[in-house]
Amino acid sequence: MKIPGKIPKLAIILLTAAVLLFARTGYVLMKPGTVENLESLVTVKGAAKENGGSFYLVTVTQQQASPLLMIYALFAGNVDLAPSRQLIPPGMDMQRYNEMMHRWMEESQNLARVIAFRKAGFLVPITSDGVEVVEVGRDGPAQGILAAHDIILSVDDKQVFLAHELVNMVQLRRIGDPVTLRVLREGHELHVTVPTVSHPEDSDRAALRVLVQTLNWRPQLPRSVEIDAGEITGPSAGLMFVLEILDQLKEDDLSAGRLIAGTGTINLQEQVGSVGGVRQKVAAAEKAGAEYFLVPRENYAEAQAVSRQIKLVPVSTLSEALVFLADLENEI
Repeated sequence: MKIPGKIPKLAIILLTAAVLLFARTGYVLMKPGTVENLESLVTVKGAAKENGGSFYLVTVTQQQASPLLMIYALFAGNVDLAPSRQLIPPGMDMQRYNEMMHRWMEESQNLARVIAFRKAGFLVPITSDGVEVVEVGRDGPAQGILAAHDIILSVDDKQVFLAHELVNMVQLRRIGDPVTLRVLREGHELHVTVPTVSHPEDSDRAALRVLVQTLNWRPQLPRSVEIDAGEITGPSAGLMFVLEILDQLKEDDLSAGRLIAGTGTINLQEQVGSVGGVRQKVAAAEKAGAEYFLVPRENYAEAQAVSRQIKLVPVSTLSEALVFLADLENEI
């Protein structure tokens, strides 16, 4: 009659295994993702060219970390753990977060289309219905001043069409400086002033701690550009989308026959912004055989820590990336 004594032990083993595999930890596991040839994702109407080189988009795989995965992360190379609160705003569930990341990807693609055509010499007007407030941070300075569904029309009397523009204009300020906004609320315009505070993910940057999205923005493109990013989300492929579109618009080979990966957000002022998961992206690109990796200058030190053979190219603007590519073309 020893069998009953074994049942509790088995139950304990199963319970322990379940906890290790499925318990929530409040952390997200980040590991190298895929490396995508942008030529297969981006199609510019009327462009029919084949180049010897390629531009690559690089992704990061994220998943909720169980206790077992946290142990794995301690010993695996190029795998990081990040607190969920750094990636997902407090009070936002995963479904809403994923929806927001999909919107940011769409906006990144539209920005890339506009920037590339403008760089190629085309006039590309942009219109939108303003920048909508999605959520006001509970601990932010805009509490009681801004509300969800407010539409921000201008910053200090300068009209804004894109969420990216608003974020950049705020981040150019010193922490503590006020921002005056013209806001449309339930059909009525009002002017409000919000003091800036430090960004929750970067204490050196100013922020309003408000989630925003562009409301119905419409670029008027001279040609259609189809981008099929599949399930890839977020804004971090902006720079590489621009380069691929430009490459298809130009007659010569912008990649100079090389295999060039990279990452970085981009805004209408052609400034390249920092991104997350750089360690994982560099590792994935190097494993895939890319020769060069374009990295936002703010992420350069982080990228250096993991690069082995791939050549890192730090850039702050689109122009710096294009100068590097032009120099590649002139190499013998």
